[in-house]
Amino acid sequence: MTNIKNNQHPLLNRRTFTSLMASGLGAVACPSVFSSENNGQRPNVVLVMTDDQGYGDIGIHGNDKIRTPHMDALSKQSAIMTQFYVCPVCAPTRASLMTGRYNYRTGAIDTYLGRAMMHGEETTIAEMLGAAGYKTGIFGKWHLGDNVPMRPDDQGFDEYLIHMGGGLAQPANPPNSKYHDPDLLHNGQFKTFKGYCTDIFTDAAIDFIEQKKDQPFFTYLATNAPHTPLQIDEKYVKPYRDMGLDETTAKVYGMVENIDDNLGKLLAALKRLELEENTIVIFLTDNGPQQKRYIAGLRGRKGQVYEGGIRVPFFIRWPNKLKQGKTSDRIAAHIDVAPTILDACGIKKPDNVALDGRSLMPLLTQASPQWTDRNLYFQWHRGDVPERFRACAVRNQRYKMINGVELYDIKNDPYENNDIADDNPKIVAQMRDEYLDWFRDVSGGRGYAPPRIHIGSPKENPTILTPQDWRGPDAGWGKNSIGYWEVEILKAAQYEVRLRFRPLQSDAVCYFKLRSVILKQELRKGDEEFTFQGVDLPAGSARLEAWINQGDKNTGTKYVDVKLID
Repeated sequence: MTNIKNNQHPLLNRRTFTSLMASGLGAVACPSVFSSENNGQRPNVVLVMTDDQGYGDIGIHGNDKIRTPHMDALSKQSAIMTQFYVCPVCAPTRASLMTGRYNYRTGAIDTYLGRAMMHGEETTIAEMLGAAGYKTGIFGKWHLGDNVPMRPDDQGFDEYLIHMGGGLAQPANPPNSKYHDPDLLHNGQFKTFKGYCTDIFTDAAIDFIEQKKDQPFFTYLATNAPHTPLQIDEKYVKPYRDMGLDETTAKVYGMVENIDDNLGKLLAALKRLELEENTIVIFLTDNGPQQKRYIAGLRGRKGQVYEGGIRVPFFIRWPNKLKQGKTSDRIAAHIDVAPTILDACGIKKPDNVALDGRSLMPLLTQASPQWTDRNLYFQWHRGDVPERFRACAVRNQRYKMINGVELYDIKNDPYENNDIADDNPKIVAQMRDEYLDWFRDVSGGRGYAPPRIHIGSPKENPTILTPQDWRGPDAGWGKNSIGYWEVEILKAAQYEVRLRFRPLQSDAVCYFKLRSVILKQELRKGDEEFTFQGVDLPAGSARLEAWINQGDKNTGTKYVDVKLID
């Protein structure tokens, strides 16, 4: 294989590797399952993940209000992991899904303010499949970095049609972006598309499959629905409103029903193209529901590490290999998806790539698989650096520890009603120790220094910086927010620096600062932008700042465009 980046665990010496394997963190080597069964023809892979669709937002899980006939049918045609887990928020889940590694290793520890960027040195499943001859495409939500070296095409995708940042109508996207007729990034160029976002992404995924049908392909369809803002055609909302559901739930269910329609269209295309039998279709969601609604009795929701925040559906259909209706109650997680795909496709992981997950194929294909218990770890909270025992969970096959102090017997108490920590101090102590070992390991490589945005790359010129990725104590998305960007200037040269901001309500002064380069310019009421020409920027790592001063008040700019002109 070529072009595979080195992301071996920095601490993966013999002692660490032994510890990881003992605790269930190491990847389990499984024999290839494709070669003898499919006459050497590698399967295609279609990975579908929705955004903020909870465990209860699907009919098959007991929701008698929502209409998801295609998801329900897919579940019956699939093998199912009944206890499947993800992170409590989206970008961390996506980092683990793409790499097979815990997100704390990757740089993607949160959802915004520079914490949702994944280090470009990480090796994704798209890169590993691409090196083995697969054509790769992503359609929808990436949310692991908007700039070089973190974009989908930097991370192994041949084709991409995505929105920026964590969703449409967020600051990373062009102004006035919305779910209908959105401005989307298609292979590096922004274009306006007609229609509803989920329809557009699905149609593009189907077009990609049609174009690549004569060779193995990996299609990643990641919808931004039903994430807020809750925008969907009225025809999808009215039936749920007429049921008496509140407006928020009616809109969420309408967005999910639209996803279901598109899933049906995608599955029909695979059948029409005679690709159904040897295409692996995986369906899951990225975390629990954002709002309160039916969640099949589970406790908590998005942002929490109780079951309602991290347990999600996981269906995998592969008619050539997997028996429909097969279920496994073994715990599994986002980190297992990449190794499972590699194993199913008969592709050996690169020697210099260290995975945290295991292939689930033994559980899905064998009647009595050898499978040792393990711990799975989940943690998330706002902040630049994770803190021990804050908003964390450790899950083994029977027990779940939360924040180092609560303990639940999930086997007998799946709804987490009874904290049994006081009655089981030895179990708590052991799980605390195992968590601390894990935390030291995932924190001990590159640490939590932020990934740096590259400026001056021929792959992206100009580089557009947005509040999605700025950092700092006053960073945010409000009109008075202010922050800075951690960047890498690739080439000492002259640059053009354009500041864009809200129309000024009075005369002001704009500033630009990068190391010893400090520039200022007087502005007039009504101005919306200013460009500094011929700015000499030194090569190397730096903090880039730009702000507007009006009297005694400083506020940030909406965008900073930095263009190499040398």
